[in-house]
Order: sequence, then structure tokens, then C-alpha cells
Amino acid sequence: MISLSVNVNKIATLRNSRGGQVPSVIDAVKTCVAAGAPGITVHPRQDQRHIRPDDVHDIAALLAHLTGPSGRPVEFNIEGDPAPELIDLVLSVTPTQCTLVPTTPGEITSHAGWAPDTPVNRLGAIVTTLQDAGIRVAVFVEPERGPIEWAARLGADRIELYTEPFARAWASGAEAGRDAFARYVQAARFAHEVGLGVNAGHDLDLQNLVLFKTLPHLDEVSIGHALISHALWVGLEQAVGDYLSAVQ
Repeated sequence: MISLSVNVNKIATLRNSRGGQVPSVIDAVKTCVAAGAPGITVHPRQDQRHIRPDDVHDIAALLAHLTGPSGRPVEFNIEGDPAPELIDLVLSVTPTQCTLVPTTPGEITSHAGWAPDTPVNRLGAIVTTLQDAGIRVAVFVEPERGPIEWAARLGADRIELYTEPFARAWASGAEAGRDAFARYVQAARFAHEVGLGVNAGHDLDLQNLVLFKTLPHLDEVSIGHALISHALWVGLEQAVGDYLSAVQ
């Protein structure tokens, strides 16, 4: 079964555009969990333009007392650049998962996975530190053999496949989408062969999930922008339900 982790960054973006606490990130998390979401994702950034450290602590405290589908704990995934302040924040709340994502100054959103020539030593030490704290570690990569081999050398538990190229291909036509998807199938199968779990995220939506949910060995999809945009028209509870149905 594919797990849906709802990224609530956009709720924080809207709140921060006006100041104050409206809309409430915590109320959004409660709504998502009540609607059946088995996971919540946040991506704190150094400029705090959406999720802030206090949000991370508040969400962690809330999820510690909530259960998701079938009475299971709700998974908390914190993603971001492995700068010391993020790692300290992650270790202070011990989420279920930490997804390490490379960033570049001034970027609007993540736009590339880790390069396979990224030195393993420093990042490997961070992976070990997180795992020693009981945190599952994923790394954000392109659907290619090189980065996946690098993730295995790093000692990560999972990869998160960067899916924007697939989403763009799908938007240009079903045939292009299927051609792009074939790369992801090969990548997922190879990741499974080398012992890595498979997550995916970036620009997945109700339309392209029709195909992407068939990806072999897919454990989790993290979806924020498209789900929250859909919620503008149907409400957050219904939007979560629609996306839960889409990944079944």
C-alpha cells in the first residue's frame, strides 16, 4: 500500500503572507489526519518563508498524541538541506523520517536531486546520526542508477525520486508521460535490488498519479502544492480524501 504524506508548507506560506496565526498549520494537520492522511511532511528553510521551527515542534507534539488509519501512529517527515541547524531541529523532535534534499540559494522550490559525486563522508555521518536516533533517512535523487548507487553507499534507508520531470512530460501528453515513467520504473526496481525503499514527490497530482501509482515498490508519495491547490475548491478534508483514493 502506498502511503500519502501531506506537505503543509503552503498553509504556512499563506499564514506568513499576512502574519499572525491564520490559517493555522496545526488545524490543517488535524484536518489532514482526521481525513485519513497517514503522514505529514514539512520542509523548513533557512529564510523561514513557510514552515518555522516552532511549527516543527508544535506538529511533533500534536502527532505524538494522534493516530492515523488503522490506529497506527501518524508519520512525520521533515525534509530539507542537511545544514547543522536543520539536523539539530530534526534531532530535537525525532520524526519518523528525515528526507535530505540539496538546495541552492534563492531557489523557489527543490529542482534537482543529489549529484552522485557528492562526497559521502560528511553526509554519511549525518545519516548515521539520524538513524542512531531512530529516524528513517531518505535522500532526494534523480531516477538514475548513479544517484541510487550513491544513496546505497551513503547508508540511506530510502530514496525519494524527484518527479517533476515525469510530471512535465505527462502534462505534454500521455505518450511522453509513459516514456518518462519508464525511467522511474527502472530506477525503482534498481533501488529495490540494492535494498532501498522508494518514496517520490514533486508535482504529483490527481491526473498523473493515475500512472505513477503503479510504480513498482513505491512506499510513499509526498504531495503539497497540488493537494492544497485542489483544497481551495473542494476543502482540505475532501482534497485529502481525493488524494488517498488516487494512490490506491
